Amino acid sequence: MPNSLRSSSVSAPCRLEWRPSLWLLAALLILSLLAPLSVLGSDLPRALAWPLAMAAGAYGLWLVRCEAGRTKRLLVLGGARDPGGPLDTLDGRPLQACHIAWRGPLAFIHMIDRDGRNERLAWWPDTLPPPLRRELRLAAAARAASRRDRPVAP
Repeated sequence: MPNSLRSSSVSAPCRLEWRPSLWLLAALLILSLLAPLSVLGSDLPRALAWPLAMAAGAYGLWLVRCEAGRTKRLLVLGGARDPGGPLDTLDGRPLQACHIAWRGPLAFIHMIDRDGRNERLAWWPDTLPPPLRRELRLAAAARAASRRDRPVAP
């Protein structure tokens, strides 16, 4: 058709901001409050149960504090058919590899930076609204399709 527009073979980059999930913080807080109660409700001798209960509660609260203090991150997933493969970045630093996995409404991204360090981020439903979740699913599908189209070296 002479009047039809040509479609681009390059997808737009997907930009996602990661921040700590309030749902995760609430779950960690509840667990850190229930952990001492479960230790005290066990058959441990009281001389062991009380210190262990205090340690479990303190560790749980420390985890909540650590998770709440994590800084916001910006992940940019390059287009599916960029020349030389997609250029993915985390906070402006290029990534060597990036893998997206889904577990229901949760999105997990495993990354390896240029220095070979592993990093993982998880988006909970309160941090990834439905339009961005759809954008990430489309970006993941485009990346998977572009990998299938590449010739495999012998």
